[in-house]
Amino acid sequence: MDRLVFTSNATIKEQATARQVLVNELANVSTVGFKSSYDVALQSVKVEGPGFDSRFQAQAVARDLIRLEPGPIMATGRPMDIALAEKAVLAVQASNGDLAFTRRGDLKVNPQGQLENGSGHLVLGNGGPIAVPPGMMVSINPDGTVFARDPAQTGPAASVFIDQLRLRDGADVKLTRRQDGLFKVDGQPDGADIAMGNKQPKLIPQALEGSNVSAIEAMTRLIDQSRSFETQIRIIKETKTLDESGASMMKTA
Repeated sequence: MDRLVFTSNATIKEQATARQVLVNELANVSTVGFKSSYDVALQSVKVEGPGFDSRFQAQAVARDLIRLEPGPIMATGRPMDIALAEKAVLAVQASNGDLAFTRRGDLKVNPQGQLENGSGHLVLGNGGPIAVPPGMMVSINPDGTVFARDPAQTGPAASVFIDQLRLRDGADVKLTRRQDGLFKVDGQPDGADIAMGNKQPKLIPQALEGSNVSAIEAMTRLIDQSRSFETQIRIIKETKTLDESGASMMKTA
């Protein structure tokens, strides 16, 4: 009986890891540019302690590897909104100063005159955070070049080149999620850059990318996990009942 209870408890514990990842995805189903993670994997871990040396137990492992499959594209008509095409990522500056990556493209100019996204992370260009001259209107081309023009200028105003968005192709690299929600290269220290490849990353101007999390699929998986949890609790209760019945049969009259 103890072995059965131990197995049920272990199942509940390992399912909690997958449930945390799933709940996080449900909470960000409407977040701009949010990317889901790959499903939790199972690995065999040797059980230490008294008993047979061949005892192994399945353990859930969540590495939070990012799935870069594109989400739905929503046209906004706003000049500073961008949706990253295919598996491109945008380099930003994390709150601690590290280089990190994101798919969030709701850009704006902060009070300090620097370009940032909706999460407040500074957008990086070829020379660092991109600074916009005061009062200028910003436009972004599909190749990531940033231009600005003076709206007060009469006649056809010439656009002035400001900087180039630091776009990287994430198709051939594994990205993991940092604690602040940004992406980093798996197996590399924080702040590691992605090497430029032969393919030039592109973006879609005046549009935003929605989350690639399917709300219906996520809810279905959550319901399935809830039923599995109830099943394990029922097994523990039935085990307790069987144990009490066995103990009563062994009582002397």
